[in-house]
Amino acid sequence: MSISNVTIFMPSVLTLIGIPGLESVQCWIGILFCAMYLIAMIGNSLLLIIIISEHSLHQPMYIFLGMLGVTDIALSTSIVPKMLGIFWFHVTEIYFDSCLLQMWLIHTFQCTESGILLAMALDRYVAICYPLRHAAVFSHQLVTQIAAMVTLRAAVLVTPCLILIKFRLQFYHTTVISHSYCEHMAVVKLAAENIRVNKICGLFVAFTVAGLDIVLITLSYIQIFITVFRLPQKEARLKAFNTCVAHICVFLQFYSLGFFSFFAHRFGSHIPPYIHILFSSTYLLVPPFLNPLVYGAKTKQIRVHMIKIFCSKNLL
Repeated sequence: MSISNVTIFMPSVLTLIGIPGLESVQCWIGILFCAMYLIAMIGNSLLLIIIISEHSLHQPMYIFLGMLGVTDIALSTSIVPKMLGIFWFHVTEIYFDSCLLQMWLIHTFQCTESGILLAMALDRYVAICYPLRHAAVFSHQLVTQIAAMVTLRAAVLVTPCLILIKFRLQFYHTTVISHSYCEHMAVVKLAAENIRVNKICGLFVAFTVAGLDIVLITLSYIQIFITVFRLPQKEARLKAFNTCVAHICVFLQFYSLGFFSFFAHRFGSHIPPYIHILFSSTYLLVPPFLNPLVYGAKTKQIRVHMIKIFCSKNLL
C-alpha cells in the first residue's frame, strides 16, 4: 500500500480543536460543563461520604452505588480539565501518548460504569425475586469479586484498541482532532492507512460490553416487573417498584445518550460535527452529574442521611 507524501509519520503531538463551528461560544459552553463537573464532584463525593460513614448502608446496592460514584468522578476528571483548557485558555496541544492514555481512561471508565449498572440490576433482581436468598447470594466476597471482574473486563477489552493505534497506525493525514477529547474513532480517522481492523475492534468492544449488559439488564428488569405485578398488596408493589426507579432512570439516560454518540460517530455522516461533539461530551458528563441527584432524590436512605448532614451543619 502506497502512502502519500503529505502524510505525517508517527506524530508526537496532536491538536484538539474543541467544538468546530462553535468556537465563538466555547467559553460559555465551558462554564456550563464546569458547573456540571463541580456538581458531579460534590454530589458523588457526598454519596461516598454517606455510604462510607453509615454502617447501615454497607449493603451490596449501596456499595455498587459507591463504586458508581468513584467511576463517575474518575470519568469526568479524565475529560473536563483538558476540555476547559481548550475552551478557556486555547491549550489545544496534547502529546500522542497522553491522548492514548486519556482515550484508555475514558473508554475503560465507560465500560466499568456499564458493568456496575449490570451488577446493580442483578442485585435488584435477586433482592426482589428471591429476597430470602439475597443476603447469601450477594455476600461481601461476591461484591468484591464483581468489582474486580468489572474493572478487569473493561481494562482488558479496551487495551487492544490502543495497541492497534500505537503499533499498527504509523502514517496520519493530519494531527488535528476535530473533537474536544481523545475519542477512539476521532483518532483512528486521522490515519492514512487501512483502519478496518481498528473499526472492527471498536465495534467488538462496544457490542461485547454495552450489547451484553443491555440485554442482561433488560431481562433482569422484565423479570423484576413480572414479580412486582404478581405481589398481592399494592403497598408492596409500590415499595418494590420504588427501589428500582432510580436504577431505571440512570440506565436509560446512560445507554440512550451512549448509543446516539456511538452510532453518530460511525454512521452519522449527515449530522453536523458540532451536534455530534456536543452530544458526545454531554454523554460523558451527564451521568456523573445526574447520578447523585437521581439517587439522592429517589433513594430514601440516601436522602435521609443527606438531610441529616445539612441539618447538622445548619445547627453548627
